[in-house]
Formats: sequence, structure tokens, C-alpha cells
Amino acid sequence: MKCAMIKGVKLIETSEINEPQSGKGNVIVDIKKAGICGSDIHNWDLGAPEGLVMGHEFCGVVTDPGARDDLKVGDRVTALPISPCRACPACDSGNYQYCPQTWAKAVGLSLDNPGAYAPKCAIRPDMVVKVPDSVTDNEVAMIEPAAVALHAVHLADLEVGNKVLVIGAGVIGDLCALFAKLNGASYVAVSETNEKRGEKSVKLNCADEWFNAKDANFMQNVLKECPYGYDVVIDCSGNSAAVTTALATVRPNGCVVLVGVSVENISIPSALLVTRELKVYGAIAYTVQEFRDCIDLIYRKRINVEQFVDDVVSIDEVQRSFERLTCGTDDAIKILIDPNKN
Repeated sequence: MKCAMIKGVKLIETSEINEPQSGKGNVIVDIKKAGICGSDIHNWDLGAPEGLVMGHEFCGVVTDPGARDDLKVGDRVTALPISPCRACPACDSGNYQYCPQTWAKAVGLSLDNPGAYAPKCAIRPDMVVKVPDSVTDNEVAMIEPAAVALHAVHLADLEVGNKVLVIGAGVIGDLCALFAKLNGASYVAVSETNEKRGEKSVKLNCADEWFNAKDANFMQNVLKECPYGYDVVIDCSGNSAAVTTALATVRPNGCVVLVGVSVENISIPSALLVTRELKVYGAIAYTVQEFRDCIDLIYRKRINVEQFVDDVVSIDEVQRSFERLTCGTDDAIKILIDPNKN
């Protein structure tokens, strides 16, 4: 079957792979929509691992329930794409994201388990989650990134009335801003180098205001509303400049949550961290409960994730979509792939 596969540095090409089989009780699904994620962009940037078929955010329809007696052909599903051992202390607590085995065979993130940039996908049965019929395919494909953002906001331990700065107005940044408001933040600002994305954050009612990180007066402008610093800063960029900005704009004893990941080592001004006694958390993925909470929030229309979807493309258009998402001048933040689209 046709798929989109990493072939080199910043290069995805259409290729052919075998259709998945229901070995080990795997659930086989027809993919309806799959999202392009920031971690996918990291793999694309590196061109590694070559041969990887990405796609870990998706909506699918069951064609073979495998070992799941509670599923039937035609059920609409998504999944936690991870591969936890289900035996360690992290797994026992529901924090699969800490399990040493979680990413080893993750769907769309490992060569062993091709992801949803293809018409069909095999999913570990205990990770498959049925979704309500009223939730659209686009919304289902947005559950996974929404859970990433919800986890980051939970780590910040927001209090009602807090003022929050989100660095990076990609889809995770906008979702973090949205959840910050939902959790009681009185003011949410976004820092961004792409003017179109910054403006879009305000237009979509994620942020109250946006600030251009390339502006010569950026620090003066971004601290205008919070002269002593923000209560919480969430970095969704991951580069040295962004992390430094996070440490410089949070108030003493405030909280910084690092969501963005750099593929290279970065340097930070540790003096800011120490002298201000900052709380700094790394954020990885989400808990099982947070994943299910996002399904419920979308189902009950508490959050609108469909508004973030800028385009739906075919497998042949995946390379162009990655270029669009990384060009720095386009306002697109989320592009979905429809493997059945010509």
C-alpha cells in the first residue's frame, strides 16, 4: 500500500509497504485522518530514521478488532500510540509516558510500527480507544496533540487569575494557551517570530495578545502587562533563545514548563533559575486520564480543536506540507493527511 516515508534530510517521498496484519492480536484500522506533529518535523529535519512511516495522531475505523472483544468492525477509534510495559511503577500509576519501554515500539515513531501516513495501521490492542460518533474525524485526529497541551498546563499547576506567557504559537502553543484560559488564567500572551501565527493566536481567541520575538523592544513589550514577570511561562519552541526568554520573563518562584524539544544541546542562564528559585518542569506526552479527558472535552464542545486545522492533504502532498509548516511565513499550524485522498 502507498505511504509517505522518510527518505533523507528534510525529505519525505511516497513509497510502498505491506498492509498490516493482525499478529499478536493487533487492531487493524483504516486511517481517515492523520496529523503532522512537531515530533514528526524533528524526524524530517534529521532525515532519521530513514524508512520511518510517521503518523501517531489519527482517526481510524476498525477493520479487524484483533484481541479486543469490545470492538467491532466499523467502530471509530484513535489510540495512545505508545508501547508501555504495563508492569513498571510508572505504568501502575497511569503515567505510561515515564515507562522506559514507552517509545521503543511507538506507532509512527519507530521502524517496527509504521504509523498513519498510510491507508491502514496496526495498533496494539490495549492502546486503542473508541470515540463518540458525534466527534468528527478531524477532531479525533486532534485528540493526541490536545492531550500534550493539557498535560503541560496541568504541570504548571495554574491558579485562577494567573498570568501566562506561551512561547511559540504552533498548534501545541495555541492549545496550551487555550487550556490556560480554560483553567482560569486571567491573561494569556503568546510570543512568536512568525507574525501570521501570532496574529492567528489572537484571532482564534487562544491568546489575549501576541508579541514579536524578533522585535528589538521585545522584552519591554512582553513585560508591559506583567512588569514583575508572568506566573507561568510555557515554552513550546525548545531552542536556547526561547528557554532563556522563559527564564527571564517568569516571576520569582514562578513556574516554567518546557514542552518544546531541541534536537541539539542548548545553553541556559542558570543564574536566573537559581537566584529566582524557579520551578522548571519538562513535559512529555500525557497521562491516560488526560488523553481521555480531551476526548470528553471535545465531545462536550468545551474546546474547539477543529479551528486549528488549516488543510487536509493527500499522501502525495506530505512533503510540501512539511515545507509549509516550517517556512516561517505561513500561518498554518496544523495540517492533516487523508490517505484516501487523491
